[in-house]
Amino acid sequence: MLPNRLKALYDALSKKLEIVSTEVARQESRIILVQRTGFDWADIIAHPDREIDKDTLDLIQKDLQERLHGKPVSRIYGIRSFWGLDFEVTRDTLDPRADTETIIERALELYKDNPPETILDMGSGTGCILIALLKEFPHARGVALDISPAALAIARKNAISHGLEDRIEFIEGGWKTNFARKFDLVVSNPPYISNQELENLPVEVKNHDPILALEGGEDGLDPYKEIFSHLKNILKPEKFGLFEIAFNQSEDVMRLAEFYGFTQRCVHHDIAGQPRVVEISCGDK
Repeated sequence: MLPNRLKALYDALSKKLEIVSTEVARQESRIILVQRTGFDWADIIAHPDREIDKDTLDLIQKDLQERLHGKPVSRIYGIRSFWGLDFEVTRDTLDPRADTETIIERALELYKDNPPETILDMGSGTGCILIALLKEFPHARGVALDISPAALAIARKNAISHGLEDRIEFIEGGWKTNFARKFDLVVSNPPYISNQELENLPVEVKNHDPILALEGGEDGLDPYKEIFSHLKNILKPEKFGLFEIAFNQSEDVMRLAEFYGFTQRCVHHDIAGQPRVVEISCGDK
């Protein structure tokens, strides 16, 4: 039975959610309270004894059980925060993760003195990467490319909610889609899980993220092979491509970049110190 006072309820949720993850238990407790009660951290501090009604407690208990059985909080409420922005997520889209923000951070470093005018997001899913970049580069325009029409529909909804629908073109297509122009920046968080690793994924990933956004072929490298073989057709010379990778793929992806003739290649690490983003460029004009 959950306590009906705000601070006690927060503490009880945090304790129970430590079973799922000690790192984010308190954060997820706050999300649950905000979603179901409307009270945030400031309310918890200022009004710790505020009483929560039984109907709300019943909803919170239901949410807690779903979370303890492996359903991510973002899937319970259909919303996920990325780069300080909220995005709608559905069963057709990958759940945005903080690791992917490494792409945004590196793009800001690369283009701080010469912002991109055009950005292509390959396999855009929710559109979180492209939308975050367009928020940071207010004069840029973007293309969201995805093979899933359902994912593109969610990306469009997210673009509308952030007031960016007029700056994004939504195109259904695969990795080798041709365009009439080249781009100043190409970004992607492609599927990179090998077929052998799929069954070993955490329940919250395996049971809730779409397989289309996870499966990278026999060795997890199929999308990179296709993208890199086509990238010179869509990326302007001396501009940059930023691609998320699994923590154990940096050497393989760098070798692929070298094989396809990219002269500038490096790896950037996420906040946990893991290899997370491969940066490539070609100096040919």
